[in-house]
Amino acid sequence: MREMKDSNVKWIAEIPSSWEISPVKYLFDIYSGATPQSAVEEYWDGDVLWITPADYKTKDKYVYGGKRNISEMGLKSCSATIIPKGSVIFSKRAPIGTVAINAVPLSTNQGCLSCVPNKLCEAEFYYYFMSIYIEIFDLLGSGTTFKEISASSFANVATPFPKRDEQAAIVNFLSRKCIEIDTLSNDIQVQIDTLEQYKKTIIVKAVTKGLNPMAEMKNSTIDNIDSIPVMWEDKKIKFLFSLSNDKNYRPLEEVKLLSLYTEFGVFPHGEQDERGNKAVNADGYMIVRKDDIVVNIILAWMGAIGMSNYDGVTSPAYDVYRPLKNVIIPKFYHYLFRTTWFAGECYKYGRGIMAVRWRTYSSEFKNIRVPYPPIGEQQEIVDYLDDKCTEIDMAISEKKKQLETLSEYKKSVIYEYVTGKKEVVV
Repeated sequence: MREMKDSNVKWIAEIPSSWEISPVKYLFDIYSGATPQSAVEEYWDGDVLWITPADYKTKDKYVYGGKRNISEMGLKSCSATIIPKGSVIFSKRAPIGTVAINAVPLSTNQGCLSCVPNKLCEAEFYYYFMSIYIEIFDLLGSGTTFKEISASSFANVATPFPKRDEQAAIVNFLSRKCIEIDTLSNDIQVQIDTLEQYKKTIIVKAVTKGLNPMAEMKNSTIDNIDSIPVMWEDKKIKFLFSLSNDKNYRPLEEVKLLSLYTEFGVFPHGEQDERGNKAVNADGYMIVRKDDIVVNIILAWMGAIGMSNYDGVTSPAYDVYRPLKNVIIPKFYHYLFRTTWFAGECYKYGRGIMAVRWRTYSSEFKNIRVPYPPIGEQQEIVDYLDDKCTEIDMAISEKKKQLETLSEYKKSVIYEYVTGKKEVVV
């Protein structure tokens, strides 16, 4: 067993006795990026590759370019630098600590710090080191408008410093090991994607064709649905739901604040995602009753529609549709409204000058035609989809746990070798 010593860095802990600790600035030349003036057309869409932190992700080791290039004139105007390939590109702004290696020479914006290695280090060794310490870099960040780590704070971060031949051996080992882990992760992600697509397929088939594959069909007058079962009808939404205008004037602490999540549907605020600001009061908010359908008019074309399982209140920017009694099973239309087919209808019936301003107003939404099975068949379809979707969701959840386990395993392997807890035999 190799002899170890205290690194005197809490989050690195022990390192091999032959290793040293070095700040980043002694191993790399560090360059800040810059952005040409956006209003000057001549500075943009040239031949100089230019990236921002949005152009690389934590799962991608290499970055090859960004969404937009700049010109030589733009490069000179903002005093940006062409960074040689094989450097470590570090995101100094949220998400602080995202890292990649540039596979080609390029320039960056001011959200990046570029680390050009000197003769003492292998860039990939420090890429691996930085990739597992995102939380540490984040703690070193500060700022009121947005959080970022300063170039000086980054330059003084302590790092393990083995001899270069040992760095190279560790890089070779980790490259092979990470490829093995990433291959397993990619295979599992393909399985998740397949399950999610299967779930979408069985939902749209059930709510547009029913459960009986032998059912007699008839031509449909519904857009983009060629046929429906002969016993079904089609109706405009306004004959199935009424647009509610019930507004809340009770104090916020006396009501349940509901949010609409595109991925999940309607849930109490913060239950699915902590992002977003909570309202300071609920005056004028829309009252939502259990089984109501909540529609985000801005994102309806992306599937931001869902049935509420709760009594509560929601943003006045949303439309609330109350099911007509004894006419429908609301959960059936929850499934139907969240299909890609219906999202397409919301886009077609919506209007706006661009995608981010596309709105499906109630006047159009209410006139969309949808399938209308007999109410007993609606319930049968809901029961079937509840069972099938629960089964599929459980399988997806298990696969996601496997991904999390592999991700944590990958981090632990990298940590053990870049800090010398485990040794690569050279």
